[in-house]
Amino acid sequence: MRLFISLLAATFAALVLPHAAEAACSEDRLEMRGDFGIVRFRVVIADTPQLRARGLMHVPEMPRMSGMLFVYERPQSVSFWMENTLIPLDMIFADETGLVRRIHENAVPLDRTSIPGGDGIQYVLEINGGMAATLGLSEGDQMRHPAIVQDIAAWPCVVE
Repeated sequence: MRLFISLLAATFAALVLPHAAEAACSEDRLEMRGDFGIVRFRVVIADTPQLRARGLMHVPEMPRMSGMLFVYERPQSVSFWMENTLIPLDMIFADETGLVRRIHENAVPLDRTSIPGGDGIQYVLEINGGMAATLGLSEGDQMRHPAIVQDIAAWPCVVE
């Protein structure tokens, strides 16, 4: 009986657990890991010039642990501003591997001042202002999302 239970458990682990780890990556969820542990955000993807240009403009509020993930075709120099953006935002700039390179906290609503993300940025996560500090996010943390090229991702979606 024990052998049967062990075989059943091994079969379950082989069939289900790899898929559970892969299931952690979905288009509407981004995970981050660092010294704080792991956090998850519900995200909307902005991966076209039109969606990136609109961003979170005119959005009056955003649920906690939600955000927008800006995805660029290649690493580049990026810059943001807050024109027509009604809520304060934290901007988390990451390179092509999903490694956080810079965090700009509490961008001021409706401000037209340029917020540079730096060179070599391919992903930008915008979350509610003050959330990065509350969670303990910092440079060097890692993002995991299916938009990040998995072959080079610092934290890929596949079982590690």
